Order: sequence, then structure tokens, then C-alpha cells
Amino acid sequence: QVQLAESGGGLVQAGGSLRLSCAASGRTFNIYRMGWFRQAPGKEREFVISISWSGVSTYYTDSVKGRFTISRDIPKNTVYLQMNSLKPEDTGVYYCAADQNSGGPWNYWGQGTHVTVSS
Repeated sequence: QVQLAESGGGLVQAGGSLRLSCAASGRTFNIYRMGWFRQAPGKEREFVISISWSGVSTYYTDSVKGRFTISRDIPKNTVYLQMNSLKPEDTGVYYCAADQNSGGPWNYWGQGTHVTVSS
């Protein structure tokens, strides 16, 4: 089992920045990739960004390209999501996810952290 704990959410004005963290614990030795999803009020959860644990591959949804970056700290088993130039449409609950299926379905999810971007 892998446990994921997100932190760093909050309220920010449009154009501002936030950094989210996701600390993984438990059986983390064979994590293949980690990523972030978000769910806006009244909408389905959507993929935002991911990174392979090797750091070689990253994937973004188009709406965050050039604004969001993802990085990982292997010794700390932590993934970071740096969000710049935030927009009101970035508002939602951000969930960290981990995959031990080598690119298959995401196995583990965090509880989520709220991000609110005011206009």
C-alpha cells in the first residue's frame, strides 16, 4: 500500500502562484509515475499533469502548459506541483495520484487539497 498526503492548497488571486506537495509513504519502492488531477465544482475529475518516477517523462493537459510544472524529490518521496499565472478556472480540489501499474490505471489517491483562485 502507498499513502499519499497533499498539502499547499489555499486561496490566491488570479495571476498568483501556489505550490502543492504530495508526500508518498508506505511501499513506495516501485512507483512508476505520479501525477495530479483536479475536480472543479460540478465537474468530473480531470487529469492535470504527471511525471515518471525516473523524471524522464512528463505529461500536461493543454490548459496548464506553460503555467504548471511538476517535479519530484526521490529521497523525500515527494512530488511538487508549481502553479503559476493561476486563473479562476484552475479552482478545484487537487488530488495526487500514484501508479504502480507501469502506465496502467492509477492505483492510489490522496484525499485532495483545495485550490481557489479569485478573479
